[in-house]
Amino acid sequence: MGNAILLIILVVAALIFLLFVGSSLSLWMQALISGAPVGLFNIVFMRFRKVPPKLIVEANIMAIKTGLQITTDELESHFLAGGNVLRVIQALIAADKANIPLIFKRAAAIDLAGRNVLEAVQMSVNPKVIETPRVAAVAKDGIQLNAITRVTVRANIDRLVGGAGEETVLARVGEGIVTTIGSATNHKQVLENPDSISKRVLEKGLDAGTAFEILSIDIADVDVGKNIGAELETDRAEADKKIAQAKAEERRAMAIAAEQEMKARVQEMHAKVVEAEAQIPLAISDAFKNGHLGVMDYYKMKNVVADTQMRESLGNSQKNQDKDKI
Repeated sequence: MGNAILLIILVVAALIFLLFVGSSLSLWMQALISGAPVGLFNIVFMRFRKVPPKLIVEANIMAIKTGLQITTDELESHFLAGGNVLRVIQALIAADKANIPLIFKRAAAIDLAGRNVLEAVQMSVNPKVIETPRVAAVAKDGIQLNAITRVTVRANIDRLVGGAGEETVLARVGEGIVTTIGSATNHKQVLENPDSISKRVLEKGLDAGTAFEILSIDIADVDVGKNIGAELETDRAEADKKIAQAKAEERRAMAIAAEQEMKARVQEMHAKVVEAEAQIPLAISDAFKNGHLGVMDYYKMKNVVADTQMRESLGNSQKNQDKDKI
């Protein structure tokens, strides 16, 4: 019974040895032969710390072979912090070959900040060209110009952490283009000297506070757009026309209202005249009753009225004859 328990213990110990030490032994030998020794127990304990030993050993070998002095503790710390160990080592190697001063702590900080440190180092060696979208601006003469520029930038390692990205550079370049074209007296000046845009934009120091250093700004294309000044004048004239039409319509409505009011007053006066004429028979009747008017006086008045009507009739007929002769 005792021998069986001892055998089981030996088998379990052998399995544990093969599981933890056996696989670690090959990594230990690889590191030792490569000239970048790592302690065997250190490799074993990496598994307990949830760190992949193979990644750390290979990264350490890469660093030692290129002359970088980086400890495995630093590599493990960067991995546990969520960083990309291999990318940081590759960036350090590329920086060392290009004589770019870069230490492990700064590279690790850049990597943990979410930026691709290897790409940044490569951009420092080989500058990147960024093309801006088409930027529209209007010169003082009202002509719109559309410009496309190519911005050559180089990564600034010292400002990668906390520095603004490509979007900020493009926005600042676009703002500079709009300012330069907008300050031009004539759009022909810009078309004749398109390099004036790049010169004035470069003078503004647009790379301040960004993670890049602007090397050059080149004008790729400048096109003539709309005549914004003419369109504005046309719109203003159309608006003035509508205002004038509205005022004229207002005056016409007021005139119509005044005409209707005058017609109403004429009708009112005519009604008063009819009313006054209606009082005449009553006045004559009262005169007869009161003895102020006799029968002969009444007939004389009627003769005068008839004579007056006859004379008016003759006068109208004479006028009509004269018109016919003419």
